[in-house]
Amino acid sequence: MTLRLILIRHAKSNWDDPFSDDHARVLNARGLASATAIGAWMADKGYQPDEILCSDARRTAQTADLIIAALPAPPKLRLMHALYHAAPDTLMDTIHRESVTTVALIGHNPGIGMLANMLVDTAPDHARFTGYPTCATTVIDFNIPDWAAMQRHSGTCVDFIVPRDLIGTTGGAA
Repeated sequence: MTLRLILIRHAKSNWDDPFSDDHARVLNARGLASATAIGAWMADKGYQPDEILCSDARRTAQTADLIIAALPAPPKLRLMHALYHAAPDTLMDTIHRESVTTVALIGHNPGIGMLANMLVDTAPDHARFTGYPTCATTVIDFNIPDWAAMQRHSGTCVDFIVPRDLIGTTGGAA
């Protein structure tokens, strides 16, 4: 059986007030454009999650909302505090408990980027994969019977993109 995982780092957030609550930070204009572009890309490519697991931080929830708005069918959204700045092992443990065929996970660096690098058998030929910038998105397929069987370096990278690939560097690009 093929199971699909879509790993998304939240879009670019606002740093206007460096003393504000990190959990409450919202997306800036670049982030809004980037999340919208990633959602449209996912819809165009047919990358339709059954469920989105998402950190409960405001910027990740906004990223999820914009992606969901672009998809042909709204997936179930689960906001989870345990995913806020979670380590790769925590993210893996969360995925191991899933039962749907296609799971998207929206989180934070360094955990989400580290997880993407840990799960693929071969990294994509893209200069930005290792650094995993904001709204970077990796689509990974696993030939496993269920999510509990997912292991490190066992996934095939089907696709990887960053918003800059979609909307360039002007007009609110990421």
